Amino acid sequence: MKIEPYDENAYKMDHPRGTVAFNYLLMGGEPEKLENFRYILGRQEGDFHMPRHRHTFEQIRLPLVGDMNLGEQGILREGEIGYFPEGQTYGPQDDPLTDPKQLQLVLQFGGASGLGMRAGRGRGPEARRDGVAVKQPARDVIFPRPRYQSVLIMDPERFNYLPLPGAPGVQRKYFGSFTERAFWIEFIKVDAGVCWTSTVHEGRRLMVVLSGGGSVGETKIGPLAALQVEPGETLHLAATEETVLYDVGLPPVLLPDVPSDQFDTVTSDGAIEFERPRRAGASR
Repeated sequence: MKIEPYDENAYKMDHPRGTVAFNYLLMGGEPEKLENFRYILGRQEGDFHMPRHRHTFEQIRLPLVGDMNLGEQGILREGEIGYFPEGQTYGPQDDPLTDPKQLQLVLQFGGASGLGMRAGRGRGPEARRDGVAVKQPARDVIFPRPRYQSVLIMDPERFNYLPLPGAPGVQRKYFGSFTERAFWIEFIKVDAGVCWTSTVHEGRRLMVVLSGGGSVGETKIGPLAALQVEPGETLHLAATEETVLYDVGLPPVLLPDVPSDQFDTVTSDGAIEFERPRRAGASR
């Protein structure tokens, strides 16, 4: 189990566009492993512009401060949860800097296609080198064809908390399970003074404290603390005040016996500006 208290001083100017600072909450997996992931708290530091693009991996976004412009896909409002399926295009983005600065939780992880999060795939058209944007050369990139028709936006205010069986004083707001990987998204609310003990075998749980606080073992946690709980590990959380956890569960990636042909090979510099031919013999 990993417990990472929030560190206000841990932001780095790592975004390719140079206008978003990253606070790396949790990182996991080897670069070529199917279950690799990164959990980032992104803070906008300047006007943000990004062409229409897509990624080879899954993304789940939760704006904590400010909205996110998705271009053709609309607006992801503060407090809403956006699921960006692997291979799904969005943008162009045009987000002027606001006061207070936009702040967003972003979880990126390998999807059911089995591409993982290989370095450089599906990134924007620029990288940073010594703080300077550098244009990337065009290259062939393999993208999974998206399983959904658009970005999925969930409004937590329209979901109900329900009692969590066998856990008095604990409630769950369940938003759904997605793709054949069956990863899930939920809120867990623990009442003040309640000690919640939980063991899940289905997959790794990545949690961020949205409000409240308490302790996990000997470690105190508060808002924006991050927890990584492995399958079969037991979480012991003692809430000193009402605490809301934002939880994403990541089961292992299982690949089909017959390899899928649902991929496109695209000549691209990272942005979707080029022809997207189908692979020979591939069907829609």
